[in-house]
Amino acid sequence: MIPVTLQAEPADFNAKVRVPGLAYLATKGINPHAPLPRGTKIPSLWSHSNKELWKRYSGVCAYLSIYFEWVTGASSTDHFAAKSKFPGDAYEWNNYRLSSLGPNRNKNNYTDVLDPIGLASGTFKLNLVNGEISPGSGLSRQARSRALKTIKRLKLDSPDHNTMRQRHYNRYLRNKDAATLKELSPFVWYEADRQGLL
Repeated sequence: MIPVTLQAEPADFNAKVRVPGLAYLATKGINPHAPLPRGTKIPSLWSHSNKELWKRYSGVCAYLSIYFEWVTGASSTDHFAAKSKFPGDAYEWNNYRLSSLGPNRNKNNYTDVLDPIGLASGTFKLNLVNGEISPGSGLSRQARSRALKTIKRLKLDSPDHNTMRQRHYNRYLRNKDAATLKELSPFVWYEADRQGLL
């Protein structure tokens, strides 16, 4: 995971998502700032902005920092503040993170995951030989603990994740195409650049 910059909301977001979403909560007497009553469902109006979210973030998962094509169906909108706990934020663009399906499922409604938006540079580092992820050097005890919890919660250190990152770097070594590496695997590019290996 690397720092992500919040992108501007689409021009039609207010009309298609925020206004009708908050109106629905008000009509049903749902407090937008309190957890949803058990079993309560709210309309998934954020789906109107799913493709725009993918476009604005260049198809890069906020948590894995890898590119994926829209047509794969792997895209999902993660509500960083869980909609079950903060229903009003379900209709706020700045609460959305472009996520591939795996990290979104793993994160669920837990609150112990670091936010890619506003993440400090160097919070995570990679071993490019084996793809392993770990907390960055020089972090405070608290920052290190949160980085470790994020790795564990999102399963970023699974053998499959490590193999994926290792494969991305090995492909770069074959072709020495740094621009493509940056586009397709920004975290691997970021770490290879930081380590002077590009």
